[in-house]
Amino acid sequence: MSRSTVWVRGALVAALLSAPSAVFAGSPQSLFMDNCSACHQSTGKGVKGAFPALAGSPFVQGDATPVLATVLAGRAGMPAFKDDLNDADLSALLTYVRTSWGNKGKPISAADVAAARAKLKTGKKAASLQAH
Repeated sequence: MSRSTVWVRGALVAALLSAPSAVFAGSPQSLFMDNCSACHQSTGKGVKGAFPALAGSPFVQGDATPVLATVLAGRAGMPAFKDDLNDADLSALLTYVRTSWGNKGKPISAADVAAARAKLKTGKKAASLQAH
């Protein structure tokens, strides 16, 4: 084996190890269990009066734009995941939610998540509620 082959293989291994979340992302189900199931339950049925059901939800299965905005920025007590999960993980997680428990939503790609994340960054900031 030549030195250049060893160097290339070593560089490849180093690159793979330096970006584990992009390469070694958890399974979609484990991402859901780690980030969502405490509130929405492993069954996707939520907790009545506290956390909405994802199973059978028209919101979850419908247009991806509001779903992406909600997961990235949070809403009504739901945490924002924009700083916690990368585009590939959010794509896998949301596709899992949109296609599990009998849901018939379309998959969400990492490119969809990236576009929603960019839109969120350039969006208008909320007005301050501070009194003067």
